[in-house]
Amino acid sequence: MGLTPPFYAYIALGSNIGDRERFLLQAIRQLDAQGSIKVSAQSNIYETEPVGVTDQDSFLNMVIEVVTTLEPLELLQVMQSVEQSLGRTREVRWGPRTIDLDLLLFEDIRLSEPQLTLPHPRMMERAFVLVPLAEIVQSHHSQQSAEWTALAERFNGKEGITLWKRT
Repeated sequence: MGLTPPFYAYIALGSNIGDRERFLLQAIRQLDAQGSIKVSAQSNIYETEPVGVTDQDSFLNMVIEVVTTLEPLELLQVMQSVEQSLGRTREVRWGPRTIDLDLLLFEDIRLSEPQLTLPHPRMMERAFVLVPLAEIVQSHHSQQSAEWTALAERFNGKEGITLWKRT
Protein backbone atom coordinates (compact mmCIF):
# COMPACT_ATOMS: atom_id res chain seq x y z
CA MET A 1 0.00 0.00 0.00
CA GLY A 2 2.88 2.36 0.65
CA LEU A 3 1.17 4.09 3.60
CA THR A 4 2.10 3.81 7.25
CA PRO A 5 -0.55 3.10 9.89
CA PRO A 6 -2.65 4.31 11.52
CA PHE A 7 -5.21 4.56 8.72
CA TYR A 8 -8.55 6.36 8.62
CA ALA A 9 -11.52 4.49 7.20
CA TYR A 10 -15.27 5.07 6.96
CA ILE A 11 -17.81 2.30 7.46
CA ALA A 12 -21.55 2.45 6.72
CA LEU A 13 -23.84 0.49 9.06
CA GLY A 14 -27.41 -0.58 8.38
CA SER A 15 -30.04 -2.76 10.04
CA ASN A 16 -33.70 -3.53 9.36
CA ILE A 17 -34.45 -6.69 11.39
CA GLY A 18 -35.26 -6.87 15.09
CA ASP A 19 -33.88 -4.23 17.45
CA ARG A 20 -32.20 -2.21 14.71
CA GLU A 21 -30.53 0.33 16.98
CA ARG A 22 -29.14 -2.39 19.22
CA PHE A 23 -27.56 -4.14 16.22
CA LEU A 24 -25.91 -0.88 15.11
CA LEU A 25 -24.54 -0.18 18.58
CA GLN A 26 -23.36 -3.78 19.08
CA ALA A 27 -21.48 -3.65 15.77
CA ILE A 28 -19.78 -0.41 16.83
CA ARG A 29 -18.83 -1.91 20.21
CA GLN A 30 -17.43 -5.06 18.61
CA LEU A 31 -15.35 -3.07 16.13
CA ASP A 32 -14.08 -0.75 18.85
CA ALA A 33 -13.18 -3.73 21.06
CA GLN A 34 -10.63 -4.89 18.47
CA GLY A 35 -7.14 -3.84 19.48
CA SER A 36 -6.43 -2.79 15.90
CA ILE A 37 -9.55 -0.62 15.43
CA LYS A 38 -10.69 2.50 17.29
CA VAL A 39 -14.02 4.17 16.48
CA SER A 40 -13.15 7.87 16.33
CA ALA A 41 -16.47 9.41 15.19
CA GLN A 42 -20.04 8.41 14.48
CA SER A 43 -22.92 10.08 12.70
CA ASN A 44 -26.48 10.44 13.86
CA ILE A 45 -28.81 7.55 13.07
CA TYR A 46 -31.14 7.89 10.08
CA GLU A 47 -34.20 5.90 9.12
CA THR A 48 -34.34 5.10 5.43
CA GLU A 49 -36.54 3.33 2.96
CA PRO A 50 -35.05 0.12 1.53
CA VAL A 51 -33.21 0.23 -1.79
CA GLY A 52 -33.22 -2.60 -4.31
CA VAL A 53 -35.65 -5.01 -2.65
CA THR A 54 -38.32 -2.56 -1.45
CA ASP A 55 -40.76 -5.06 0.11
CA GLN A 56 -39.06 -5.05 3.54
CA ASP A 57 -38.92 -2.94 6.69
CA SER A 58 -37.15 0.43 6.85
CA PHE A 59 -33.49 0.58 7.75
CA LEU A 60 -31.59 2.42 10.41
CA ASN A 61 -28.33 3.70 8.91
CA MET A 62 -25.28 5.54 10.12
CA VAL A 63 -21.59 5.97 9.30
CA ILE A 64 -18.57 5.66 11.58
CA GLU A 65 -14.99 6.76 11.20
CA VAL A 66 -12.35 4.34 12.46
CA VAL A 67 -8.62 4.57 12.98
CA THR A 68 -6.95 1.24 12.30
CA THR A 69 -3.61 -0.45 11.87
CA LEU A 70 -5.20 -3.04 9.56
CA GLU A 71 -4.91 -3.12 5.79
CA PRO A 72 -8.21 -2.77 3.84
CA LEU A 73 -8.79 -6.50 3.26
CA GLU A 74 -7.95 -7.28 6.89
CA LEU A 75 -10.46 -4.65 8.05
CA LEU A 76 -13.05 -6.16 5.72
CA GLN A 77 -12.49 -9.59 7.31
CA VAL A 78 -13.07 -8.16 10.79
CA MET A 79 -16.23 -6.40 9.57
CA GLN A 80 -17.58 -9.64 8.09
CA SER A 81 -16.81 -11.46 11.33
CA VAL A 82 -18.83 -8.84 13.26
CA GLU A 83 -21.71 -9.24 10.80
CA GLN A 84 -21.65 -13.00 11.26
CA SER A 85 -21.55 -12.72 15.07
CA LEU A 86 -24.70 -10.55 14.90
CA GLY A 87 -26.63 -13.08 12.81
CA ARG A 88 -26.10 -11.64 9.32
CA THR A 89 -27.13 -14.01 6.55
CA ARG A 90 -26.65 -13.37 2.82
CA GLU A 91 -29.67 -14.99 1.24
CA VAL A 92 -31.10 -12.14 -0.86
CA ARG A 93 -28.98 -9.34 -2.31
CA TRP A 94 -30.15 -6.05 -0.76
CA GLY A 95 -32.58 -8.08 1.37
CA PRO A 96 -33.40 -7.80 5.07
CA ARG A 97 -30.48 -8.03 7.49
CA THR A 98 -29.65 -7.76 11.15
CA ILE A 99 -26.52 -5.78 10.31
CA ASP A 100 -24.72 -4.65 7.19
CA LEU A 101 -21.24 -3.15 7.31
CA ASP A 102 -19.81 -1.58 4.16
CA LEU A 103 -16.28 -0.22 3.89
CA LEU A 104 -16.77 3.10 2.09
CA LEU A 105 -13.37 4.78 2.12
CA PHE A 106 -9.92 3.80 3.33
CA GLU A 107 -7.55 6.78 3.28
CA ASP A 108 -7.27 7.79 -0.40
CA ILE A 109 -6.82 4.18 -1.53
CA ARG A 110 -8.33 3.02 -4.80
CA LEU A 111 -8.69 -0.72 -4.87
CA SER A 112 -10.41 -3.18 -7.16
CA GLU A 113 -10.33 -6.72 -5.83
CA PRO A 114 -12.99 -9.43 -6.19
CA GLN A 115 -13.99 -9.04 -2.53
CA LEU A 116 -13.51 -5.25 -2.14
CA THR A 117 -13.71 -2.10 -4.25
CA LEU A 118 -12.61 1.23 -2.82
CA PRO A 119 -14.08 3.75 -2.74
CA HIS A 120 -17.36 1.87 -2.38
CA PRO A 121 -18.77 1.74 -5.93
CA ARG A 122 -22.36 2.82 -5.10
CA MET A 123 -21.83 5.23 -2.22
CA MET A 124 -22.29 8.38 -4.33
CA GLU A 125 -25.81 7.21 -5.30
CA ARG A 126 -27.06 6.58 -1.78
CA ALA A 127 -28.49 9.24 0.50
CA PHE A 128 -28.31 6.84 3.45
CA VAL A 129 -24.52 6.85 3.01
CA LEU A 130 -23.79 10.41 1.88
CA VAL A 131 -25.83 12.27 4.50
CA PRO A 132 -24.25 10.60 7.57
CA LEU A 133 -20.81 10.53 5.92
CA ALA A 134 -20.96 14.28 5.25
CA GLU A 135 -21.97 14.81 8.87
CA ILE A 136 -18.74 13.21 10.10
CA VAL A 137 -16.56 14.93 7.51
CA GLN A 138 -18.09 18.34 8.39
CA SER A 139 -17.32 17.97 12.06
CA HIS A 140 -13.87 16.38 11.81
CA HIS A 141 -12.25 17.32 8.49
CA SER A 142 -12.95 20.93 7.58
CA GLN A 143 -10.70 20.92 4.50
CA GLN A 144 -12.98 18.33 2.81
CA SER A 145 -16.22 19.57 4.32
CA ALA A 146 -17.61 21.70 1.48
CA GLU A 147 -17.38 18.95 -1.14
CA TRP A 148 -19.12 16.33 1.01
CA THR A 149 -21.73 18.78 2.28
CA ALA A 150 -22.67 19.73 -1.28
CA LEU A 151 -23.04 16.06 -2.21
CA ALA A 152 -25.16 15.29 0.84
CA GLU A 153 -27.41 18.33 0.35
CA ARG A 154 -28.52 16.91 -3.00
CA PHE A 155 -30.10 14.05 -1.06
CA ASN A 156 -30.97 15.40 2.38
CA GLY A 157 -34.72 15.24 2.98
CA LYS A 158 -35.19 13.19 -0.18
CA GLU A 159 -35.17 9.51 -1.02
CA GLY A 160 -36.87 8.53 2.21
CA ILE A 161 -34.09 9.49 4.63
CA THR A 162 -35.03 11.12 7.93
CA LEU A 163 -33.12 11.79 11.12
CA TRP A 164 -34.10 9.05 13.58
CA LYS A 165 -31.85 9.72 16.57
CA ARG A 166 -29.01 12.09 17.45
CA THR A 167 -25.96 10.32 18.83
